[in-house]
Amino acid sequence: MRMIKIAFSASLCLLLTGVWAQAQITGTVTNKTTGKPSVGDTVVLVDVQAGMGEAARTTTDSGGHYKLTKPGHSNYLVRVTHQGATYFIGAPEGTAAGDLAVYDVAAKVDGVIIDEDVVGIVDSANGQLRVVERYAVHNASMPPRTQWSPRSFEIVLPAEAEVDGASAQRPSGLPTSLKLDSSGSKGHYSFNFPIQPDDGEKSTLFQIEYELPYSGGKFTFHPQMTIPARTVWAMMPKSMTFTAGAGSSFISAPQDPSFQTFVAKNVVPGKALEFTVSGTGSIPREGQASGGQQPGAGSQDATAAGGQPGGGMANPINTPDPLSKYKWYILTLLVLLLAAAAAFLLRKPAAGAAVAGGTVQAVAHHATGSAGILNALKEEIFALESDKVSGKISPAEYAELKAAMEKILKRALKNRE
Repeated sequence: MRMIKIAFSASLCLLLTGVWAQAQITGTVTNKTTGKPSVGDTVVLVDVQAGMGEAARTTTDSGGHYKLTKPGHSNYLVRVTHQGATYFIGAPEGTAAGDLAVYDVAAKVDGVIIDEDVVGIVDSANGQLRVVERYAVHNASMPPRTQWSPRSFEIVLPAEAEVDGASAQRPSGLPTSLKLDSSGSKGHYSFNFPIQPDDGEKSTLFQIEYELPYSGGKFTFHPQMTIPARTVWAMMPKSMTFTAGAGSSFISAPQDPSFQTFVAKNVVPGKALEFTVSGTGSIPREGQASGGQQPGAGSQDATAAGGQPGGGMANPINTPDPLSKYKWYILTLLVLLLAAAAAFLLRKPAAGAAVAGGTVQAVAHHATGSAGILNALKEEIFALESDKVSGKISPAEYAELKAAMEKILKRALKNRE
């Protein structure tokens, strides 16, 4: 009997040892600015399903290593804080390493420019012009550093603009709602959001939704760049009229037969840029576009057509395109603007429905064939739980968004099988 007890105890110890080993999360935090291990950074295990509560905490050692213990089987994120900026990954499963890259932080860094500023004229109704503006901000700083301050990214909107919402998105992640801060002068705003170095071809995205008075059926935009921009796009319904201002370099650059697009290249701060829109109309909601394609398909067609703007989707313009490597990004932005347009239009009768629509469309875009959706969904759930705790969304909106993300998570898992 004693031998049986000893054997049982030994087996139990081995079993518990195995469970303990599976519950450990280990990884290395590397400072990509210096190329060395990041020492003394705070590492926190965040429990997504417990209101983003802290489940465990530690700091990196002299080799940048850390170790955390999972207290249960919830969904977790690993959050590392370096010089005030935070970086996330989904907690790895099994023996996978939870390695992260961080960057030194500076208020301003060289190599930060706007790749694309897309001004989307969504709808003209009830004497209002509804606009969704989206910026893709490129950080190619060398050595790589994160630009972050209370005014990480400054923008200038029309003085008459009434802002309805704003969001930002890390190079790897999903949009997070933010408060747009006024910079003093009318129409001048700033984002307090880190602009991390690009992740491959993915950069930081900013989006603003606003309304303008349109009782006269005409409005003149005067886009102002606070940093250099490779391209500035104007997107509008087919039924409206676009007129470039004197001295402006806008040219027609068709991307989809269901709406109009015009582009100005190499825009620098202080450069005169003006265009006027007139007439009425609305951007078709996603799924109603007559010739839209998925970003991936559009990118391949553009390459086959020689990289010209509009290649594969409409008649290409006969000018050299130095931005052919960013072609897929232009198409992605336009597709996302269609989704935002749908959310904007749907928001008018019910605010909650629009919030859900915009988030679901953004998540669905990332869910097409990418295993990274799992980590991205965890980051979006983090933002959702934070909004719930802070009271930014109602219980009904929270339940609707949570249910939608759970459906997309199931879809992503099914795609991986």
